[in-house]
Amino acid sequence: MTARSTLAEALHRKRVAVLISGRGSNMAALLEAARDPAFSAEIVLIASNRPDAGGLVTARDAGIALEVVDHTKFGKDRAAFDAALQAVLEKHRIELVCLAGFMRLLTEGFVAQWQERMLNIHPALLPAFKGLDTHRRALEAGAKTHGATVHFVVPEMDAGPIIMQGAVAVQDDDTEATLSARVLAVEHRIYPLALKLVAEGRVRVADGRCLIDGKPVPESPAFFA
Repeated sequence: MTARSTLAEALHRKRVAVLISGRGSNMAALLEAARDPAFSAEIVLIASNRPDAGGLVTARDAGIALEVVDHTKFGKDRAAFDAALQAVLEKHRIELVCLAGFMRLLTEGFVAQWQERMLNIHPALLPAFKGLDTHRRALEAGAKTHGATVHFVVPEMDAGPIIMQGAVAVQDDDTEATLSARVLAVEHRIYPLALKLVAEGRVRVADGRCLIDGKPVPESPAFFA
């Protein structure tokens, strides 16, 4: 490899698509991080399965390419929807995919095409509280800590190798709303950081666990105020 090709590879920013279904607050955090030319990833596409997703307005204002693959047009044919989504990603030459409130279960075949190249953020400290209503369930369980997890996507929901976690302490007077707000702030911090690490090629998976720069991801997540 020549010095010129090494420099070109170092300067290459990974082409990223962010998939949304709603307001896209994590999408906005990723867009903000990617405004820095030194950031290792470039958000080149926002795609939604809902034509009325609020995040599309934010993306349009930011001048990002938009695509809508309306899942209602495919009925119960998940494979056909995924094929249409794959065609959109290929058209935009996407290298990494970030799910940001994307409320669709993707087929095993689609996930396989993006193995270790598709990230998701979940509002809980996985493996605890997979699925929906994580803040209510954390409060009902009397959890002392709660938080968010960025992980690679695998066919099983909320079960992929963990790239990064951030935690908050659960306060005695917390409600779903107050806890959700603090966790959301953590999400907005760790998702861009995790994407940066993946885009720089610093994350690999060994025996089902992520290694960052060759070291296992800490089992105790970082705490945020």
